[in-house]
Formats: sequence, structure tokens, C-alpha cells
Amino acid sequence: MTLPAEFVRQDGVVPGQLFEIERLDAGQYRIARKEPPADFDLVEWLLSCPVKDYFQSIPSESTDDL
Repeated sequence: MTLPAEFVRQDGVVPGQLFEIERLDAGQYRIARKEPPADFDLVEWLLSCPVKDYFQSIPSESTDDL
């Protein structure tokens, strides 16, 4: 689906943004911007890592040992 450039500018739509579409009647639809999940920024940050395996697991003790 393509939104008119005027709507994109007015509403601050960015690439990859998600929307919900509700069918109201034949040929009539309602489109609404979906709120990103709470961890959206974290996921985006992790996906932007410079190389694969950039983050490594840190060995830690189990709380069962305490």
C-alpha cells in the first residue's frame, strides 16, 4: 500500500512503520498507525550491530548457587 507523500510528511510516517487496516465496508477501510512494542528501540539497536556475533554471552553464576 502506498500513502500519498503529503500524508507521509504531515503525519511523520517513516519507512518500516506498521499500520492496522480494518475493513469497514466494501471498498472502505480504516488505517491506523500501530504503536511499536516497548522493546522496539532495543531490538532495532541490536539489529544494527556492526558484525555478526558482536555481542557475546557473559558467564554468570546461577542464583541456585547462592
